[in-house]
Amino acid sequence: MTEGPGPVGRRALVGVVVASHSAAVADGIVEMALQMAREQAPDVRVVAAGGAQDGALGEDPVRIAAAIEEADAGAGVVVVVDFNGAVHAARFALESLVDPALAARVRISGGPLVEGAVFAAVQASIGDGLDAVLATAEASSAFDKHVTD
Repeated sequence: MTEGPGPVGRRALVGVVVASHSAAVADGIVEMALQMAREQAPDVRVVAAGGAQDGALGEDPVRIAAAIEEADAGAGVVVVVDFNGAVHAARFALESLVDPALAARVRISGGPLVEGAVFAAVQASIGDGLDAVLATAEASSAFDKHVTD
């Protein structure tokens, strides 16, 4: 069992990073994910990495790297992304900016941004490991919203 923030003996939780081309979108998704996940674990880490350095739309590997470092409590980090550019920025961050020991504990999800972030945060909040949190984020693309009922 990995020790992390919170009560002694509590397992470290997987962190989640929301990487979006828009800072407002990333911030809103983080707010929603935390409202749902903190019911289980007040110390779950969900961190926004949105927009370019100048505040415009875009992606920023430095911002993503900093968010990964902030989100990590020792159990790894799942990064959910909106578009292909965010995937490339996250990969660059992992290859060039993040400590290799931490980068080895980071996974980029191909799941949808909103559902993936919320589902991953909730799964992390119940103490599931990195592979389970990633699988949940990815599987969220199959979430049935019952629009055709």
